[in-house]
Amino acid sequence: MDSRETVRKLIDNIEQVIVGKREPIKMCLAALLSRGHCLIEDVPGLGKTMLARALSCSISAKFHRIQFTPDLLPSDVTGVSVYNQKTGEFEPRTGPIFANIVLADEINRTTPRTQAGLLESMQESRVTIDGVSYDLPDPFFVMATENPLEFHGTYPLPEAQLDRFLIQISMGYPGREEEAKIVKQQMKGHPINKISPVIDLDGVLFLREQAEQVHVSDTLVGYITEIVRATRLHPDIRLGTSPRGSLALMQICRSIAFLEGRDFILPEDVKKMAPFVLPHRIVLKNEAQVEGKDKKQVIQEVLHQVPVPL
Repeated sequence: MDSRETVRKLIDNIEQVIVGKREPIKMCLAALLSRGHCLIEDVPGLGKTMLARALSCSISAKFHRIQFTPDLLPSDVTGVSVYNQKTGEFEPRTGPIFANIVLADEINRTTPRTQAGLLESMQESRVTIDGVSYDLPDPFFVMATENPLEFHGTYPLPEAQLDRFLIQISMGYPGREEEAKIVKQQMKGHPINKISPVIDLDGVLFLREQAEQVHVSDTLVGYITEIVRATRLHPDIRLGTSPRGSLALMQICRSIAFLEGRDFILPEDVKKMAPFVLPHRIVLKNEAQVEGKDKKQVIQEVLHQVPVPL
């Protein structure tokens, strides 16, 4: 398998559905190859659901969509044990979490109890039903969405839940030409019904192995850890990034470098990906929030403070 050609075909295939959003597509692919999960925060109608569906169609993956609502229970996500009268035993009835790609739609509309039901599955790729653990499919990738503008009837994700997401991205509005192309495409049906798989799940596992072979020099390991340590010392940050943030930044940089056809990462990869990996892992001081600072702005300040290795 020619990895570079496969990656190009895969991104092009998804871009037939998600027009003009090559960078978000690459981000999601990088998160998938990094064994991580992706949180997409954006307003409705920008293609978040279609991105998940297009990705699953392109890799022959089993796809489930979970609409999170206030009355959703943890068992509605993970599954339950059902008594079989014929055998006299309890049998598992697995929930929608048992899929390769799971779209957790509007995750902040459900209760913290149900949100917590995702923790074990996202971190351990395992689900416990009535005391019995079951392994989830491999690969296993959660794409969660939330609307940042509506707060009525929502439950903000706690830090422990946010930390389980490798990256947090947004789609953004399309440009004028891209939006015109989207309208023309859907005059005779949706393009999601026309795309076909580029690779299968074994191909995804192979690409993941290739991404994990990307070289990270000691110098760049030091650069990554210095950036993360700087978040713990910044005067506007109350709670800095944990070592999990360092690992996440290293993993996503390797995958991005692989998708761009390199077998090594550059300082530019670290600077490019830090704003998507670190902001949701920090907590700002109240004074900084009153001054109107946001997390991405503070992370940019951190990146300016840490010297870039030559």
